Amino acid sequence: MTNERDSDVDILIASARGAMANAHAPYSRFAVGAAVRLTDGSIVTGCNFENASYGLSLCAETVALATVNAQGRFADIVSVAVVGGAMDASDEALVTPCGRCRQVMNEAEQMAGRVLAIYCATPSGSRITQYRVADLLPHAFGPADLGITPIRNS
Repeated sequence: MTNERDSDVDILIASARGAMANAHAPYSRFAVGAAVRLTDGSIVTGCNFENASYGLSLCAETVALATVNAQGRFADIVSVAVVGGAMDASDEALVTPCGRCRQVMNEAEQMAGRVLAIYCATPSGSRITQYRVADLLPHAFGPADLGITPIRNS
């Protein structure tokens, strides 16, 4: 499903883990980091950013993907890594993106015109599961459903 070498995946997950350390999660105490690999191998990260008005909180995946878009590189996304867990806990649960983030990933996949590899890892990296967007969000609604053909940079 992906041509990324194991060391590239390890670097992507380590980048997500590093972003997780910067999470602003004073209310849930649940930190999440995300890392996005682009076609040129560069990595863009994001972390969750909570707000006292809970509905205004931002997920790590959305922060990272929006940052990629702000750089004009939305169609260059190849893969995403997500790492998260309770702060100051030894919990090794594997987290997966929430529904909103899955929808944003679907948009990225359709705009990129390629299947994205989504890696979800425990905070220690001891367990890594690879998904496709279609695994996480079957029957997704996206640009193609609106009759929109993505315009890709050459």
